[in-house]
Amino acid sequence: MARPRSEQISLADTPYYHAVSRCVRRAFLCGEDRESGQSYEHRRQWVEDRIRLLASLFAVEVAAYAVMSNHYHIVVKLVPEQLQAVSESEILQRWSCLYKGSPALQRYTNGQQLAEHDAAELTELAADYRNRLRSLSWFMKCLNEPIARRANQEDNCTGHFWEGRYKSQALLSEAALLSCMAYVDLNPVRAGMAATPETSEHTSIKERVKPTFDQGAAVGAQLEEGALRRFDVPLRPLLAFNDQPAFAAGGNLPFAFVDYLELVDATGRVARQGKRGAIAPIQPPILQRLGIEGLVWLAQATDFEAQFRRRQNLGRPRAA
Repeated sequence: MARPRSEQISLADTPYYHAVSRCVRRAFLCGEDRESGQSYEHRRQWVEDRIRLLASLFAVEVAAYAVMSNHYHIVVKLVPEQLQAVSESEILQRWSCLYKGSPALQRYTNGQQLAEHDAAELTELAADYRNRLRSLSWFMKCLNEPIARRANQEDNCTGHFWEGRYKSQALLSEAALLSCMAYVDLNPVRAGMAATPETSEHTSIKERVKPTFDQGAAVGAQLEEGALRRFDVPLRPLLAFNDQPAFAAGGNLPFAFVDYLELVDATGRVARQGKRGAIAPIQPPILQRLGIEGLVWLAQATDFEAQFRRRQNLGRPRAA
């Protein structure tokens, strides 16, 4: 029997969780339909954009993700303590990026004069929204629902897009976290969609190695589609490794990025039964493919911070 959500999420046990959502009937609703030849590949970008933007609004840090043709994986760290010192005003601002809210919230966000009873209502709303912005369930709801509406509108149809609610798994040890992240980042290689992890589209490992996320384009598209109402908060990067600068109060992943890259590369070379893909033996080691040497890694890790700062200010990735 499935366990209730309240028992699956326990911050006393671990802040790390792996979540998966699949399309109905595992159809190729986010990739290319092999029977009709019609491509839905652009929808994978919808999911990736939504993940990155929601992570800036919620007390949820993204460690890994992979958007596949008919499902996606995401590994997150829940950091509710990040919202302890956040003011009621900012909580209301964050929530109003996603939802119109009550008339009192609309008056507040539009800068209109508030009625006498509005202050008490906004205090209650802020407490409720603070709890929602700490919740993995609300994070997944705000991720999946707009994607489903947008896809159904594009297909001119109604009905379910996602196969029920998301599935979650607690990662109770560093070993579990490390193996799950590697599993997620290797998904496109195992599916035969990419030859190497760093060339796999819509994955966290490619974004870490060669950042291409365009904040301006992502926000603009979602504002146009009504999936966002505004977005006026700083963009949060992916959860850093322990040899990279920490950008958020939640801290870093408990291992080094170089070690993680080598682990992913070694794991990807092992053929897995029932899976089409593996990294070819003729491929050089991943650090060699990326042009990373141990002596210069510290400089590259430092440049990671500079790259992110420029993208945050300009809303565009640095030219390759």
